[in-house]
Amino acid sequence: MRIALVTDAWLPQTNGVVRTLTITAEKLAQLGHEVMPITPLDFRTVPCPTYPEIRLSLFAASRVRQRLDALDPDAVHIATEGPLGLAARRWCLRRGRDFTTSYHTQFPEYVRARFPIPLGVSYAFLRWFHGKAAHTLVATPSMRASLEARGFRNLAYWSRGVDTNLFRPRDAPCLDVARPIWLYFGRVSVEKGIEDFLALDLPGTKLVVGDGPATGALRSKYPDAVFTGYRFGDELARHVATADVFVFPSRTDTFGLVLIEAMACGVPVAAYPVTGPIDVVANGVTGILSDDLRAAALAALKLDRNACREHALRYTWEAATQQFIATLTPVRDASGASACRVATPS
Repeated sequence: MRIALVTDAWLPQTNGVVRTLTITAEKLAQLGHEVMPITPLDFRTVPCPTYPEIRLSLFAASRVRQRLDALDPDAVHIATEGPLGLAARRWCLRRGRDFTTSYHTQFPEYVRARFPIPLGVSYAFLRWFHGKAAHTLVATPSMRASLEARGFRNLAYWSRGVDTNLFRPRDAPCLDVARPIWLYFGRVSVEKGIEDFLALDLPGTKLVVGDGPATGALRSKYPDAVFTGYRFGDELARHVATADVFVFPSRTDTFGLVLIEAMACGVPVAAYPVTGPIDVVANGVTGILSDDLRAAALAALKLDRNACREHALRYTWEAATQQFIATLTPVRDASGASACRVATPS
């Protein structure tokens, strides 16, 4: 099956959305599908205001139309609500083609953290964008319930996985700093709530692995914390496995891929009881969920690291990819006839 994957989030961005999409594309290819990404790498771009790491594609409509006409895909999945996603949505509707979308980011909450735009306005846009999709894929049951309460329909489940060969417990620590080590890793930006973590009164060392638009200000405000910048691959996994507790201060994630990556390394989690953690963390077993983040972090120190690892082993990219395939809808021509039969290669 030829699958057009349209996304405004792609390499060299470093975040959970990009990891999810790139790994899913790899797994689809391993199953014999032909994945054809349409990404900002193919377009002239400008930096997103207040978030220069994100690139916005210019003059996308005609080029996306040309690419999709040339590709003639069997299925179209639109992963983001940006310029490329909008152009692909328009192409599908004008050609009478079915398509699927996915909801990776709590976009209204992210926007409100930067600009005084009411949540109702942003959610109205998202209902419009996703409303014509055959399925809109969400990562957790709580995210599905939240969106249904806001009037979203045709929602389907698409979980996430973890590379348990890469993210695993390690014997030798990679940092010589005072313990306990309290870790945050991921994007360093205002919507992630990282200052909630850095402001906690905790013994030992606070470690931030990652980068983003808030790094400079937070590094200056919290000089006692250790900021490593981005780490990748085995180096990232070794930093994660070195930690005693992963503190996840975000209230806006739809899943939190980093949660299962930390648990796969045997690292317990401290987080707020919100969408993402409430679906992924076994409270009292692999992490502590509490509105008192300091109390959660201290309590998480006492949890069994082996239980964290065992819990993370339940999440595989193979299973998540099969969920993705099952939701794909064959594109249809203008007469309404199905253009392909969606099937998993034998």
